[in-house]
Amino acid sequence: MPKTKPKPKPKSRTPRKQPAPKPSPVLRSLRSVIYQVDNLGKAKAFYIAALGRKPYFDEAYYVGYDIDGQELGLHPDISKLRPGAGGAVAYWRVDDIGATWKHLLALGAMAIESPHDVGGGLQTAIISDPCGNLVGLIQH
Repeated sequence: MPKTKPKPKPKSRTPRKQPAPKPSPVLRSLRSVIYQVDNLGKAKAFYIAALGRKPYFDEAYYVGYDIDGQELGLHPDISKLRPGAGGAVAYWRVDDIGATWKHLLALGAMAIESPHDVGGGLQTAIISDPCGNLVGLIQH
């Protein structure tokens, strides 16, 4: 009768906890698109009808819609950016807005709006890429 080898112990099927990624100066994911509007009431009425929902945030200085975890924002301050073609800014989620700001400027971006708090601990900034496209940064 042949000897049988002992069965090896099964390996643990519990996945090892991965360390949290370190904050980095790279663009992670699209988070928001914000349209500059010169008539907030008219724009709000249009998007309520177009989206079939009311905004989750509705103030005189900003109106925000949650679209499946992404944000569509209406921004009535047209002192820096104009409504119309080229007036939308797509905001990229970043881990560290200060480090990302410096990193992108070092890559040849141009500063449009420096990092600043817009309320509730939310930080935003806008740069222009080398071709003049606006790129928003947002950090929660």
